[in-house]
Amino acid sequence: MSGLLEGKIAVITGAGSGIGRASALCFAEEGATVVVSDIDITGGEQTADLIKQSGGAASFAKCDVSKASEVEALISGVVAAHGRIDCAFNNAGVEGEWAPVHICSEENFDFNYNVNLKGVFLCMKYEIQQMLKQEDGGSIVNTASIAGLVGGKNLSAYVAAKHGVVGLTKSAALEYATKKIRVNAVCPGAIKTPMMERLIEEKPAMAAAMMATEPVGRFGEPEEIGRAAAWLCSGQASFVTGHAMPVDGGIVAA
Repeated sequence: MSGLLEGKIAVITGAGSGIGRASALCFAEEGATVVVSDIDITGGEQTADLIKQSGGAASFAKCDVSKASEVEALISGVVAAHGRIDCAFNNAGVEGEWAPVHICSEENFDFNYNVNLKGVFLCMKYEIQQMLKQEDGGSIVNTASIAGLVGGKNLSAYVAAKHGVVGLTKSAALEYATKKIRVNAVCPGAIKTPMMERLIEEKPAMAAAMMATEPVGRFGEPEEIGRAAAWLCSGQASFVTGHAMPVDGGIVAA
């Protein structure tokens, strides 16, 4: 039985760990050939190896998504190797520092902007340039956050960047709606990733407070985001574009 992404060429950024790694494995399980990308060479190569060990097809390509030249080279490399890009999951992201607005440093704001927002923009820019050349277009999913849907204390730079991702997603969806290119976003809630593990270690009271407000009573698993992204990239979501999908256990519904 064919998977949701059987025969598709997929590129996933930030795939060296956490949501990105879990998503790369999910995409491969659904039949995609996955180009794993990350600034972390060791983590990215490990993800590609895990896919190969499970019988899937994968390769690794290093990329700093905040640098246009590296993103352009990533996409050009995928096309040179595979001839096309059917789906892209622009997932690379950082959380930066936790601080209220009056303390938030300019460096922290720039860091969040450059990776979380500009990085998504650059990936989309070069992915769409390629997808416009393809008869069947393609599908793009961006990682936003519930912080792209609601505010959050002490995370102003992160929240601003993730709101930007949601707006960018919606604008691009409208621009290419008649070009067979769909653009959506996933908005994860609290997910058990290395980022969350750092929060639990550094700010256990904050992590406990987050758990207390989680309607389903648990944090999410990275695979749950990966499965949502894979579905959004698949033909089963053919009438879905411009959607910022919460995958959060009901937090933003409360």
